[in-house]
Amino acid sequence: MKAVRCPSCGAEMKRNGKTSAGAQRWRCGACGASTTVSYDDTAARLDEFLAWLLSKATQADMPGQGRTFRRLAAAFWPIWPMPEPTGEVHRVLFVDGIWLARDLVVLIAYDGEHVVSWYMAESETSRAWEALMAPIPAPDVAVCDGGTGFERARRRAWPRTRVQRCLFHAFSQVRRYTTSRPRLQAGRELYALSIELMHLETLRQADWWVERYLQWCSFWADFLEDVSVVDGRRQYTHERLRKARSSLSRLVSRGTLFTYLDPALAAEGPLPRTNNPIEGGVNAQLREVLRNHRGLSLMRRVKAVFWWCYMHTESPRPAREILRSMSTDDDIDLLYRVCSASPKREDGGPEWGDRAVWEELHRKDPYPFWLD
Repeated sequence: MKAVRCPSCGAEMKRNGKTSAGAQRWRCGACGASTTVSYDDTAARLDEFLAWLLSKATQADMPGQGRTFRRLAAAFWPIWPMPEPTGEVHRVLFVDGIWLARDLVVLIAYDGEHVVSWYMAESETSRAWEALMAPIPAPDVAVCDGGTGFERARRRAWPRTRVQRCLFHAFSQVRRYTTSRPRLQAGRELYALSIELMHLETLRQADWWVERYLQWCSFWADFLEDVSVVDGRRQYTHERLRKARSSLSRLVSRGTLFTYLDPALAAEGPLPRTNNPIEGGVNAQLREVLRNHRGLSLMRRVKAVFWWCYMHTESPRPAREILRSMSTDDDIDLLYRVCSASPKREDGGPEWGDRAVWEELHRKDPYPFWLD
């Protein structure tokens, strides 16, 4: 144990019984001063809180049948663990969003080993995606599942980044419309083509697939134009097949299906064709955390996701530094009051209070403005 020094003369102190409350009393042999020593164990409590949050343990498993733990953990729920951009350039980034409520999603960027950044938004709009992408240097390839708003944000934030659409999601979208047992011949052929998507290994095979797909579109074009009258309204007879065709046609025209086969990009090594790393390595783990601690309020679920993401970054800070540097609910309230009182922006930029996204908390500058 570290020696206790006298606050008056600096001499080493010795134990001198205990107080009526049971605390250790210390006495200085040089000047006779007597005192007690208190230790700041907040960092240790934070480590204990995070160990519980990221495990399967229940509150009842904690000391005091959870009551003491809940009282001590209450001090850590107000903390917002925010991403800290490192400036590292990644060859491939996987991006996806995990929905926590009907109008709340957390967008996540993942490099295959560590979480790079995350962002809370009301929906997957281009503004939200751009806010996630802006602090991160543009990667060579971004793998996504085709979420809304991503492409527009990529053109603004990462204009030189190539996009690889997750082939499994492309196949799943076709299967959603055709089912896995199509009854029409056109559906059977399109479903078979979508299955082949995940087994193409060369550009020659990819070109042959595109050619056969265009032949399918040409052969069944008149069939897909058939119209029926339902309840006095004209509508396409094979509407679901048309949607399946549209989903593939958009990807073919944008050239995002076979980015992983581009020789220039693949020269440094093979590229992924699906976003399975983020689905299994991040989303599945987050859902397990939320399932293990079901019953949390919405904001605590958000913070649980934030904590998991932060602790799986490449270099999370020690607990003592987290307590010293991370924003809290009080900081957010202060920022809201200051920024909401400012004049409205005329350029259409984001304003405080219009959604559950706080751009100022995802700032590029690691130092809050109130510390300037």
